[in-house]
Amino acid sequence: MQAAQMKLKVLLPYKVFIEQAQVMRIIAVTNEGAFGILPHRLDCVIALSAGILVFETQGADEVYIAVDEGILVKTGFDVLISVRNAISGIALTELREAIEQEFIKLDEQEQKLRSVLVKIESGFIRRLVTFKQER
Repeated sequence: MQAAQMKLKVLLPYKVFIEQAQVMRIIAVTNEGAFGILPHRLDCVIALSAGILVFETQGADEVYIAVDEGILVKTGFDVLISVRNAISGIALTELREAIEQEFIKLDEQEQKLRSVLVKIESGFIRRLVTFKQER
C-alpha cells in the first residue's frame, strides 16, 4: 500500500516558484513557532512568518527554501503557499543568512506595519472560519 502524498505549490506575486508532487511532510514557520503538516492533516489556513520552509519528497532528501511572510492553505492533499519572496538552491547556513539579510532586516516602520497586517489577516481568517462553521 502506497503512503498518501501531498502536492506542494509555492507562489510568488509574479510566478510559480516551485511545484512539487509526492511530498511526504512539510514544516513551515509561523509567529507561534514551527508547524508540521502531514498528508492526512485536516484542512487549514496558516499565516507564515519569514523563515525556512522544509519539505521532504518520497525517496529524496529534505528540501529547504527561505520564504518571506505569506500564507499557507491546505485542502485535501494540495498545499498552496503564497509568499512575497523565496530563495532556494543554496546551503542551509546560507539560507539562514539570506533570511536575515533579505527578509528580517527591515526598517522599524515596515516591521510594525507587517505585524499589524499579520494580526489583521489572522483575525480575518479566524472570523471567516467561525462564520463558515456557524452556517
